[in-house]
Amino acid sequence: MDAFPAFFPLTGRTVVIAGTGAAAEAKVRLFDGSPAKVERLEGERALDPTAYAGAALAFVACNDHDIAVRAAEAARAAHVPVNVVDRPDLCDFTTPALVDRGEVVAAVGTGGASPMLAALMRHDLEARVPEGAGRVAALLRTLQDEIRQAIPDLPLRRAFLRAAMSGPAAEAATAGDMALAKARLREALARGAPPQGLVTFVRGSGPAERLTLAAARALAAADVLVVDEGAAPEILALARRDAEREAAGRVTAEHVIELANRGLQVVRLTGGEPSAEELRGLAELGAEVRIAPVA
Repeated sequence: MDAFPAFFPLTGRTVVIAGTGAAAEAKVRLFDGSPAKVERLEGERALDPTAYAGAALAFVACNDHDIAVRAAEAARAAHVPVNVVDRPDLCDFTTPALVDRGEVVAAVGTGGASPMLAALMRHDLEARVPEGAGRVAALLRTLQDEIRQAIPDLPLRRAFLRAAMSGPAAEAATAGDMALAKARLREALARGAPPQGLVTFVRGSGPAERLTLAAARALAAADVLVVDEGAAPEILALARRDAEREAAGRVTAEHVIELANRGLQVVRLTGGEPSAEELRGLAELGAEVRIAPVA
């Protein structure tokens, strides 16, 4: 990747916006509803490093190139990362196209190369990220410590959270009933339901654009990848970076079952069609097996 995406917490932080006009107003609107304090700078104040002191981020929106350069230098002198509108060469960071769902924020960036492309991709993301996603995230954050104490094992905790995000508690949070959502999540914790692992077969021969949504979601959720030599690198790149990876030739069916029984999501990434013998062997050992459809 050419640029590393990062999220800056805004609670109790100050964001400085220097300049006037439509571009500056657009940056102000970007922080509508956020917990950040927005500080506006105009004229000579925008060129004074002390005006930026203590800020988390700074944005400069100015038509005059020389003034924009001086304002950016003032922000950097105060050790504040700065974005200069429409001048990528002056930026410490670029502003992505955002899907804002409160505590869930999705971002698409192109490093300033094509804001229009980022905006188009944002529209696709908006259709996939439900309006209530932020409330589900708020629910999980509120009970985060209780969940960690109740389920200290990380793989088991991931399995619990994966189920919770599509269960009754998430449904209540999405509908806006946070009291009911908390009650349902605590009920699920108290039940201590056994982990339900899954082995999903994904055809990994490529190309990546032929992957179905079900296959892409399986890769994104995978805790363990069991990979054939013929799997395409661009398919592997879609999996979680921290997912454990094992070569298929060195893994037995019994080991795959053991992983699934620990509540892990296992993706069997094949170089071609899944082997009927392998499918039958896993089924006989009691695994829940799914085959992601091929486009």
